[in-house]
Amino acid sequence: MEHFTAVIAAGTFIGVILFIMTEWVHLMVATFLGALILIFTNVMTLKEAIGYIEQSHGTLALFFGVMVLVRAFEPTKIFDYLATQIVLLAKGKGKNLLLGIIGITTPICAVLPNATTVMLLAPLIPPMAEELGVDFVPLLILMVFIANSSGLLTVVGDPATFIVGDAINISFLDYLVKLSFGGAIAVITVLVMTPFLFKRIWHKELDNLSNLPHPQINHPRVLALGGIVVALVLLFFVIGETLPVPISPATVALLGAALALLLAHQSKIDTVNNILRDLDWSTLIFFMSIFVLIGGLEKTGVINSMSGFLATILGQNIVLGSILLLFFVGLLSSVVPNIPLVVAMVPLLKQYLVNVGLVGSEVLDPNFAGQFPAEVLPLFYAMMYGATLGGNGTLVGASSNIVAAGISELHGRRISFQRFLHYGIPVMVMQLITAALYVVVRFFL
Repeated sequence: MEHFTAVIAAGTFIGVILFIMTEWVHLMVATFLGALILIFTNVMTLKEAIGYIEQSHGTLALFFGVMVLVRAFEPTKIFDYLATQIVLLAKGKGKNLLLGIIGITTPICAVLPNATTVMLLAPLIPPMAEELGVDFVPLLILMVFIANSSGLLTVVGDPATFIVGDAINISFLDYLVKLSFGGAIAVITVLVMTPFLFKRIWHKELDNLSNLPHPQINHPRVLALGGIVVALVLLFFVIGETLPVPISPATVALLGAALALLLAHQSKIDTVNNILRDLDWSTLIFFMSIFVLIGGLEKTGVINSMSGFLATILGQNIVLGSILLLFFVGLLSSVVPNIPLVVAMVPLLKQYLVNVGLVGSEVLDPNFAGQFPAEVLPLFYAMMYGATLGGNGTLVGASSNIVAAGISELHGRRISFQRFLHYGIPVMVMQLITAALYVVVRFFL
């Protein structure tokens, strides 16, 4: 019976990915149906499915809060105004605009979760592209590449990086010394490829900037108060968990959303019903469903069964193991969102190390606070790089990709799986190669 449920869980997951890749079904509908199949075939109960969603409540709450925060201030026209100013600063040149997106996104994603950054910045992209006369989809895709890559600059820049870093008890400073340069290489790789990937936009120039529309800001007083709310939200994103009474980013986002709704309602710039109606509910449902699908693989032992396979293939060869793990996790992360992937892979990797005798069984304790032997740490570093950079490969590879796709759809353009693949595969391949070279040179030579 256990074998049968594992086949159902794995088959359902593969089927969902195939439906998404071939675009026969909208990606939210495909994952939602897949999650329900697991429940109706009794692979898991509805209560268990909700339990798997609950494990990722922080991610969902964070996304919901930021979505409300961004949507609540749309009536002020702040995004249209800022988009025009950015085009003017770029002097109407597509090259400057692309470099500007890289320059703005990189430092923010080093300290804020990348999907959150995409939620905050992506609404600027469609009006910018419209004024420059180019398609906004490639600009959103570039922002996603940079957001995912620069998440490797610090241990808190990407949820997947933080999960692995927390598992091996690496400090913020230790991460900067050992691993940040690999993140910088990932960003530089995208920067070097940008003129070739986005050739048409790179060479685009506006001859007469005076013809640009000049949108005016509405409700300036409301916007000023909203700016204070957003500034406080960003501040507590950074320092909230270091306070004597820690405040999680999800809690901060929800409080910011509540204040934004209160401000919009009291000032009558919009109604609460309108704001909530316009949220990207399909993205939220997608994430809830994918957590259930990954939960099915975990519950039925599909993921844990791979630890024995790792032990057989890799033995105690840490160098070979690190390289293979980087590419394996990278390729897997291109079709499995990296947050649930690393949640499942961390205990798998620990079990592998115990199986081959490189560490003691005490590391399997979720509350283990000791240090791993230095010689096995490159395996975890490789998993960090693979999980984060592999997310650039396909539309479903990272949470920021899905967020960008949702924002694009809200603005009337759908990012197809094939179109993202056209840009994503070259970037992912080059980044995984450069990351593998960095791991080898930095930790083994």
